Amino acid sequence: MTQDPQQPQDGGAPQLSEEEMAYVLSLFDAAREGRTGELVPALEAGVPVNLTNGKGDTLLILASYHQHEDTVAALLEAGADPDRVNDNGQTALMSAVFRGHEAIVRRLLAAGASQTAGAHSAVDFARVFERTDLIPVLEEHTGR
Repeated sequence: MTQDPQQPQDGGAPQLSEEEMAYVLSLFDAAREGRTGELVPALEAGVPVNLTNGKGDTLLILASYHQHEDTVAALLEAGADPDRVNDNGQTALMSAVFRGHEAIVRRLLAAGASQTAGAHSAVDFARVFERTDLIPVLEEHTGR
């Protein structure tokens, strides 16, 4: 009996070809570079919206960190989980706070992002990284 090269012998998930892996990696680049027009069709074709890289970064975390508001909006519209935590305990909200991007912070909060998901609260993150201008935005959303 011949083993299908796409199916690992241990019965786990199928392995990707080099071409497929390159495509998946290009999606992370698209999120980093704000190439929303490449991401949306991929998501519509079935790529998981919460796809993560080897560091646990989601497409949403990368788009937030690299300050691509339109890409963040499209990913949220497609159902991206704003509370996914990467391997460093950071979320998309923390990324937006770190970068000081108020519009993305507001968009993530409006989409239900938790201010306490991850290793630190968003307010603590704002204080540590001297993004104190965002503290009123964060507090406004908590109703304090």
